Amino acid sequence: MSAARDELLARIRAALADVEPVAVTRAYREVGTLDRASVVERFVERIEDYGATVIRSSDPAVAVAALLSGRVVIVHELPASLRPSGVELIEDDGLTALQLDEIDAALTTCAAACAETGSIALDGGPGQGRRALTLVPDLHVCIVRVADIVETVPELIDRLAPSAREGRPIVIVSGPSATSDIELARVEGVHGPRRLVVVLHDCPTVMSIPQT
Repeated sequence: MSAARDELLARIRAALADVEPVAVTRAYREVGTLDRASVVERFVERIEDYGATVIRSSDPAVAVAALLSGRVVIVHELPASLRPSGVELIEDDGLTALQLDEIDAALTTCAAACAETGSIALDGGPGQGRRALTLVPDLHVCIVRVADIVETVPELIDRLAPSAREGRPIVIVSGPSATSDIELARVEGVHGPRRLVVVLHDCPTVMSIPQT
């Protein structure tokens, strides 16, 4: 696959060798202007609009424990302070897709989040694990630090630039998995989790835990 890709790119470069480069005007907004509280509120508004559930918590482990039951898959690197009690935590050691499908939920952190688009970004870093963990189980619970929420897409790209340079697999998630047919009938859970819960970490209070 790599050799075929390199050959294709070489042909494209050769075809464009005598083409004058076009200057790209970058007039879009690159830096946010909202205060921290407004950034958080916009993120909550946008991601809830996609159908996700948001919980604010000063103690995410307690909030997650009140939310989850059954078997929950996590990665080895998930800090002890984020691990809920009262549920069966299963550390991923290469679980198969079938084994993951039998698990009730996945619990991860994220690399960053964007208020403007209501999105969370995963890059396979500590606390996140491989992509299969957040694709196969029906419920994905993601712990998001308030400090990791940026306002604009360019700011999100800047946050993810080091991961991209390292060759990490970056995935940007906006709400639960959903698709529509030609009649615009919405179907959830086709190519990912049917439910997404975001637990905002470093918030001063804990809200009531919604039933999911």
